[in-house]
Amino acid sequence: MDVGLPSLDRRSLLKYASVSGLASLATACLSQNAPTTATATASPGVGAPAPTVAAQQPQQTVTWKVQSGWAGNDIFQELFIDWKNMVEEMSGGRLKIDALPVNAVTNIAGAIDAVHAGTLDGAHHVPAYYYGKDHAVSLMGTGPMMGMSGQMLLAWYYYGGGQALYEKVVQQKLKLNVVSLFHMPMQNQPLGWFKNEIKGPDDFKGMKFRTVGLATGIYQGLGASVVSVAGAEVASALDRGTIDAAEFNNTTSDTVYGLPDARKILMARSYHQTTEILEITLNKTKYDAMPKDLQAIMKYAAWAESANGEWKFIDKNANDYHKLIARGVKIIKTPQSVLDAQLKVWDTVNAAESKDNPDYAAIIKSQKAWAEKVFPWADAINIPTPDPVSFAARPK
Repeated sequence: MDVGLPSLDRRSLLKYASVSGLASLATACLSQNAPTTATATASPGVGAPAPTVAAQQPQQTVTWKVQSGWAGNDIFQELFIDWKNMVEEMSGGRLKIDALPVNAVTNIAGAIDAVHAGTLDGAHHVPAYYYGKDHAVSLMGTGPMMGMSGQMLLAWYYYGGGQALYEKVVQQKLKLNVVSLFHMPMQNQPLGWFKNEIKGPDDFKGMKFRTVGLATGIYQGLGASVVSVAGAEVASALDRGTIDAAEFNNTTSDTVYGLPDARKILMARSYHQTTEILEITLNKTKYDAMPKDLQAIMKYAAWAESANGEWKFIDKNANDYHKLIARGVKIIKTPQSVLDAQLKVWDTVNAAESKDNPDYAAIIKSQKAWAEKVFPWADAINIPTPDPVSFAARPK
């Protein structure tokens, strides 16, 4: 059947809601890790030597010091520990992850340098935290999504050329001795927490606002003054008046960091970060020196946690959404005038960033081509979810 589709440009791709499907991932069987035992295939003749069992070498344990970027009760910390447990279980104890708390060795911004130098073996964070090194890295989740879901972005990274483009920036341009494992596509992030309801883009003028990565350009373009504040310090900064408003990530993490205690209005839906993906950064020298099966375990554990993490994310965020409503927090959909203004600012940001940064321009071009490939298929085949029509029509 022929399905008519609207003409696709960057603006229409961004504004049209695409489908966010759950990942389905099966972890590969690692039978090659099983110990090998010699087995007699026939009864030995009289006087023949008895079959021998090959002496097994003691297995060496490789320990990785990996620093988290999250508070101990944040959902992202839970996902980090889930990955650690998967790695240790699938490796049969040959790999051990020494999970260090946030700021144990260095601050969040310095984690990737510590991994590069070998001071840390790894870090669990997001690329926006080292946005200052090259703005192109922030396109791994905090850029203009062009109508794509987080799953579509992760598909672009692994199957649409994104990984090669990213490694070109990080390994060749920045010369960082790291390997990156991306996982866990997130849902649309809220516009932020405010004292008063945001009714139009002019409400941002003169506001002191907290965000990270390329989103700084979006809020600045709306008239806000962006202030850098670590996630764990956002609530106290709001209380002290260092900042007027802030965004962090999701209803669960925002609750953990105390944002609902400092502000009672959450404006939901925004184009500043329509999704994001987590990153496990590993020291490349140490990773490359490991046996191939252990490398595979670290990689595919990240993929498995990508699925598990998204399922858990949906459960916990839905629970905390209802808890916020119960405690009197007002959750208000961002007006269309603000969303339209954000899209206009994205045009300006992308033009400015691409002008002097060919890597930024190459990533944007690749992401747009991927969106033009996958969006028509998703739009034609799938009912956008969540679907308010079928929800309203459900049996009472």
